[in-house]
Amino acid sequence: MIAAGKKVKLSWIDEQDYEELYLLKYGEANPEWKKWDAPYFHLERKTFEVYKRKMAEKPAGMEAKITADMQLIGTVAYYWEYEPSNWLEAGIVIYHPDFWSGGYGSEALALWIEHLFTSMPIPRVGITTWSGNERMMRTAAKQGMKLEGRMRKCRLYNGEYYDSIRMGILREEWDVRKSRSLP
Repeated sequence: MIAAGKKVKLSWIDEQDYEELYLLKYGEANPEWKKWDAPYFHLERKTFEVYKRKMAEKPAGMEAKITADMQLIGTVAYYWEYEPSNWLEAGIVIYHPDFWSGGYGSEALALWIEHLFTSMPIPRVGITTWSGNERMMRTAAKQGMKLEGRMRKCRLYNGEYYDSIRMGILREEWDVRKSRSLP
């Protein structure tokens, strides 16, 4: 286990999780979660064998599962925007709508940010989303992330243009937030 909060736990994904994660991601033709997670990018379906191989090839530590009430509900991950300068972006997906707007994603993102700052010499954690995903922007803001960039009308979804949104928090800002929340 990586970290535990009041509502969720973050743990490393292992091979035993692949089938359940595959079904969460590809089990429905038009999953509800995809309407919020970059819906302007087509969800490319993979066979389970290809998915399993891609998961096994991922570098260790880049993705973790989120569980709540002993149920796998989503994942957190990071990727390098530009590794030579330690520019890292984080991501989160909660697949089950029953766990949306209940604080599960906010807690998972907070635990992931803490893990990233604790385990890596990075100066900042950022997220990229789109202006149609107001829940993600609120979740990021709850963690102290600030709007760092807005590329206007560059995401086309269902015939409507949306902005691409970049938010982030610096290590020193995270440390101040942490120190204020200690008892």
